[in-house]
Amino acid sequence: MVKPVNCTDLPTRDKLVERIKSGTTLPQVRLIFKDGRRELGAITFFERQEKGRLIDVDREFATDFTLSELETIEY
Repeated sequence: MVKPVNCTDLPTRDKLVERIKSGTTLPQVRLIFKDGRRELGAITFFERQEKGRLIDVDREFATDFTLSELETIEY
């Protein structure tokens, strides 16, 4: 079972976009999704479309994400 996220605990959209843009220059970040998933890897992000892609080379895994799916990002 997934624990629901309290909306008041989420970062603002602008703050989240700023953190994601900073994370695109790092070799690995951890994305934490609102549904409870946690994924580690490198990211690309297209701010205008509010979409991105997370790539984990070690696991040979990639997934697309949207800004609305994210709870936060950790470096």
